Amino acid sequence: MSNVTKLAAAAGITLVLAGCASTKFVSTWKNPEAAPLSKAKGQTVVACVVTDEKYIRQGAEDALADELTKRGHKGVPSYTLLPPGVKDEVLAKAAFDKIGAKAVVVMRPMGASQEVSVATTTAYTSPYYGGFWGGYWGYGWGYPYSATTVQTDTVIIVETLVYSLEQNKLIWSGTSKTTSPSNVASFVKELATYAAWEMNKAKVFEK
Repeated sequence: MSNVTKLAAAAGITLVLAGCASTKFVSTWKNPEAAPLSKAKGQTVVACVVTDEKYIRQGAEDALADELTKRGHKGVPSYTLLPPGVKDEVLAKAAFDKIGAKAVVVMRPMGASQEVSVATTTAYTSPYYGGFWGGYWGYGWGYPYSATTVQTDTVIIVETLVYSLEQNKLIWSGTSKTTSPSNVASFVKELATYAAWEMNKAKVFEK
């Protein structure tokens, strides 16, 4: 079972992956009562991926922290701050405050499914015929076999949340659909890219 399959299976479904990844956000929300997040470079931001699969969590959080660092923050995977299985909010916030984190980005797999698409291609040709084979040759080429292609895509639904620790508020959330991711690193990278674009569009950050 691949790492992305296990990540999706955390939502309760076993998957078979195929094709190329494609991400889109189907819904987003911005807290109207929260102040915009600071754009100051070097701020510590915790990366958290919600799954009970220890090694999948670590790989996904490493990838998310790397993407946050590339964007000017100091990304820190949550597994380096908390032991496995810690679900107490007070303990988690204390660990984040201890390192001076300003925000937390959470990715939580919500579900997964398989989508099947069928495409039929038919090519009709009518070559010139002058009496050969009793007229059947031209007729046969006028109605050739139709080729049918069946493709199965895996669709993973993920909820992305951004919390301000300074304000103790949820700042932004979005629900995305990713089709046929090939591995955890590329999946998280693509999701982070689209999430950043959506947040910029919603003016989540200071000008």
